[in-house]
Amino acid sequence: MTATRSTTSTLDRGRAGHASDARSRRRRARSRRKSADSRDQLLLGRHVDRKGRAREVIVRCGAAGSVLVIDRDSVTHADNRLVAHLAADEPAENAALVCRRYLRDVSVDRGRCRPLTPEDARSAPFVDEQAMEEGPASSSEEVQPTDRHGNRYRLAPLPSGMSIPELRWCRSGPGQEQACGEPVSVREVIAALESYQPVYALTSRALALHGGAGEISTTVLRAELARTQASPIVLNKRLREIVLATIERQQLSMSEIALRCGRVKRDRKGNESGETSWLARRVGLLPEGGGGTPTPWIHSDVLALIARRGLGVSPREVEL
Repeated sequence: MTATRSTTSTLDRGRAGHASDARSRRRRARSRRKSADSRDQLLLGRHVDRKGRAREVIVRCGAAGSVLVIDRDSVTHADNRLVAHLAADEPAENAALVCRRYLRDVSVDRGRCRPLTPEDARSAPFVDEQAMEEGPASSSEEVQPTDRHGNRYRLAPLPSGMSIPELRWCRSGPGQEQACGEPVSVREVIAALESYQPVYALTSRALALHGGAGEISTTVLRAELARTQASPIVLNKRLREIVLATIERQQLSMSEIALRCGRVKRDRKGNESGETSWLARRVGLLPEGGGGTPTPWIHSDVLALIARRGLGVSPREVEL
């Protein structure tokens, strides 16, 4: 009897030990999964949507080292929407910059994003696979956007204070040779063309091609692109077009639009009218005080004010 009890006790202890080991393995597996999730997903910010639902903005690892910035329901983690898809060579802080801009836009009903798709997790942004296989195109083969004055723009390696050249946008005047081009920023090229495309596409492609090679520095170009993308200062071209079209279609004066925006001026007799010069400067019809040419830029908050109060439309309709 004693031997039987001893054997049974030993078997029980063995089973208990195996069960304990199994539980420990499950706990370790859960811990590893949680750890992996915490590495792959990082909370950037929170907000409440128009229906009063709590939402959060996170970053999640994407394909080829890229980063997905996602807006989702805070409770269910459903209704995932893509805010931005950042390339692998972009600085880590760009995700936070995108989040801050997005939350600021959401607060004034301007945040835009689309439903997340399975393809987003399988693809990398801005990478032309054929171009990656063939290598960088030569300068003569590259697209060279041209502004209304005939100036041409191209990406080219320029001498720098380092041992390797740096990749920059260059501008060449009409009739000038490519070698005579002067370096200009991403923002200057966008302003000259009054278009984000093809500047964003060509710059992002160049960063993808040269970012990891170590033969050309892309630090300045990458920083310029990030600052432009995160800036609240946006192009006013589409707003100008809508303002002029509204004036013609509705027989609405610029003075009335300015009045709606709260920009009022009074003559010597106290008669009120809209400050048309303010509106004309904001939409790029008149130069700023002391300036020689109209500015192609406007702050996104002012753009939203003119759109909503002046024109009675959504800011999205007047954005490029």
